[in-house]
Amino acid sequence: MQQVNGRYNVGGVLLERPFKIRRLGHFGLNLSDLTGAVEFYCKHLGFRLTDELDFRHTPRKDAVAGLKDPRLIFTTHGTDHHAFVLGSRELGGFLFGPQANPEVTINQITWQVGTLEEIQGAVEFYKEKGVSISRVGRDMPGSNWHVYVPDPDGHTIELYYGIEQIGWNGKSKPVSMYYRGFFEAPELPQISEATEIREAGDKGIDIFSGRQCLDMEPGSYDVGGILLPRPFKITKIGPVGLFVKDLEKSEAFYIDILGFVKTEEVTFRGRRCVFLRNGTEHHSLGLFPRELRQELGLSAHTTCMSFGLELGSYEQLRNAVRFLKDKGAKVISTIPPELYPGIDYATHVLDPDGHCLQLYYYMEQVGWDGKPRSRGERRQVQEEWPEVLDPLSDTYADQTFQGPLG
Repeated sequence: MQQVNGRYNVGGVLLERPFKIRRLGHFGLNLSDLTGAVEFYCKHLGFRLTDELDFRHTPRKDAVAGLKDPRLIFTTHGTDHHAFVLGSRELGGFLFGPQANPEVTINQITWQVGTLEEIQGAVEFYKEKGVSISRVGRDMPGSNWHVYVPDPDGHTIELYYGIEQIGWNGKSKPVSMYYRGFFEAPELPQISEATEIREAGDKGIDIFSGRQCLDMEPGSYDVGGILLPRPFKITKIGPVGLFVKDLEKSEAFYIDILGFVKTEEVTFRGRRCVFLRNGTEHHSLGLFPRELRQELGLSAHTTCMSFGLELGSYEQLRNAVRFLKDKGAKVISTIPPELYPGIDYATHVLDPDGHCLQLYYYMEQVGWDGKPRSRGERRQVQEEWPEVLDPLSDTYADQTFQGPLG
């Protein structure tokens, strides 16, 4: 990628890196009971299963012969082919090898960039910076072009461009279109998605023969005028919270290598916690010293401090708390508001493996001057949640959910 005075020309704008992260694209967890996890995330939270990759039906089938459940389950809440990927813990150990940290139950943290050219630029940039590259190419299912690297704690960080979109008929690409997968950096330029579809048709492939992934449960809850199976709708994923061994080292990696911007830091019980962003929302990523894990009553088996799920409204958030409690989900109150600045009302729920999920409806937006609100200007969260709230200047100011709720 062309450089001008030490900076990179990214679509006509000079940046410090040859790429710009736009948003959290998808996230994944490795779980001890994959079937139970799918039940929880799909039945209770409303993720839709879009595809399944069973390694017993791949060239690696002999290597996974001893694994109890060698599947990756792809789910989504919107039109992206996948927003949340579930796998078994033993599969995670197989994929990442003997060097894998058993406490890293996150199978991927995936950030979207704007172009395929930026992925190629990232590959060269990582090499220049001495960052180890795990793999490059284009995965199927999902069709996203990517490059994978580990962060200092061994979390798999993916940059990607161009994930498959699932439209009104709820069908993903058929397996017969996977011939466009790549296992190395592609030559540029590549053909467009539209050309791929036309090419598949010329090959006689039925492009409408993919997996059906609509939520077929009957709707009984009125959510903004639409009957849904749950009284809420996930409209966005993130932020991600990580417990890290060396906060300064992790902070430097995410800022210097990946280009995150520090929004804020807090000191909690004498320990520094850092909140980073890559867009206008207050934070996309929180870094927490691992020593806080036990003090917050969170599971010692994972470095995942929290995984955020934004819901469509404050009303939906309140309804979600009641719904999940009725379903037997474990709702905890050990994480104080100081550890999620930029979010006011939130609840924290544990999945069957003990991973902490943060449900919320609002994220403070950072404007052109790059400054967050001062702590004194933020809404004070009451122990007993009010039925309704007065708006803030940036209430519902983030991007609306595209398409129908269900």
